[in-house]
Amino acid sequence: MITQVTEGVRISVKSKYQDKYSNPDSSHFVFSYEITIENQNEFPIQLLRRHWNVFDSVGAVREVDGEGVVGQQPIIKPGERYTYESACNLTTTIGSMKGTYSMVRMIDDKLFAVEIPEFDLIVPFVLN
Repeated sequence: MITQVTEGVRISVKSKYQDKYSNPDSSHFVFSYEITIENQNEFPIQLLRRHWNVFDSVGAVREVDGEGVVGQQPIIKPGERYTYESACNLTTTIGSMKGTYSMVRMIDDKLFAVEIPEFDLIVPFVLN
């Protein structure tokens, strides 16, 4: 598990290769990732947007922007956690992802960015 704290918000990430949805013969590799967002502040926050950079092992970079996560713009109270699962696909067996969440402090409407730590996307059979 990869973890990072920015502005009192702890982001933890776990990734997993999805063999069932992948097709190596067609260079189609699917990975799921679970992210837990923990509010360590004394005030509630809301996740408004996400920005991802998805890298593969041949140097391609794909950017993904959008509102919220998995159709949600969760409000996270002090001491609470929000967990969601999503997925991405690559055309190579090795890659990584990193990004940011745009959030707002609900006590004063101040916008701030939270770093999503870089995490690896690796097909298990390439490690043997």
